[in-house]
Amino acid sequence: MDQSPIPRLKPPPLRLGDTVGIVAPGSPIKRDLLLAGCEGLRRLGYKPVYQDSILDRDLYFAGSARRRARELEEMFERDDIRAIICARGGYGTNYLLQELDLAKLKRHPKIFVGYSDVTTLLTWFTSAAGLITFHGPMVTKDFAVSGGVHLASWNAALAASSPWELKFSPGSEVQVLVDGSAEGTLYGGCLSMLAASLGTPFEIETRDTILFVEDVAAKPFQVDRMLMQLKLAGKLEAVRGIIFGEMLDCIQPGGEQDYTLEEVVTRVLRDLNIPIAYGLRSGHVTRENITLPLGVRSSLEAKKDGVRLRLLEPSVAPAGEAVRSAKL
Repeated sequence: MDQSPIPRLKPPPLRLGDTVGIVAPGSPIKRDLLLAGCEGLRRLGYKPVYQDSILDRDLYFAGSARRRARELEEMFERDDIRAIICARGGYGTNYLLQELDLAKLKRHPKIFVGYSDVTTLLTWFTSAAGLITFHGPMVTKDFAVSGGVHLASWNAALAASSPWELKFSPGSEVQVLVDGSAEGTLYGGCLSMLAASLGTPFEIETRDTILFVEDVAAKPFQVDRMLMQLKLAGKLEAVRGIIFGEMLDCIQPGGEQDYTLEEVVTRVLRDLNIPIAYGLRSGHVTRENITLPLGVRSSLEAKKDGVRLRLLEPSVAPAGEAVRSAKL
């Protein structure tokens, strides 16, 4: 069952010239991509730093769970670090759930950014610790390539002190599946990770949320199955609205698909009678990864005149302080 609401902790904003810490909480990373991502961050005006152990490898992990947990905790505790950006996802962040000291993280709220497997940490930090987290670009993926980061949302989410919005006109890549409007707390991430949390002490908390859902290379029936798992587990009963990501490569291979993924998810979710939109480019994307703050009040409008996701409050605190804000 969902836990009682807890106050939110907003991190201080990110400014040009600030130092950002890079962590590898899941799979191992390649040095050349790490260096390319660091150069991308420098071009944007930031100072990237990382520990030498970030290049460790243990099977398909970036070193031991203890190494990865200590790396993350130390980045939170360092006074010179303003934001923490994950190098990549892959697999392995679930090993950190029992290693991390949430109390430490709460004492030093920081901007924490990632997607994919990092969803496990984003949702847990938001639900259990009250931290605002950020579903957005990663170092060896998006910052390492030209045009990989949607700069307007990055700046609005991490530096702005006022509400902001993402607006998509009819006929754009973001489309309406079920029309309507709703208000709730923005929350979510990679569908595979959301479903994998069920039945654990780290289960997602979806009550009164605008739920963002995305994935990569999942066949339509697998997307159907995971959505049904959330539905049967009661995790969609009190959701106020749903917006899907780009759903990159979520197709049936071999040309055997005579239906769209949009049709699949609409059939599964239509009876929820909530607004549903599809195609917001955050997470696994083809270009310009959009940054979404998780844990802030938002509204979703899915209507004939387009889709509007409004962030009703800033996701960072006034400069120099971290403040408690809206409740989930």
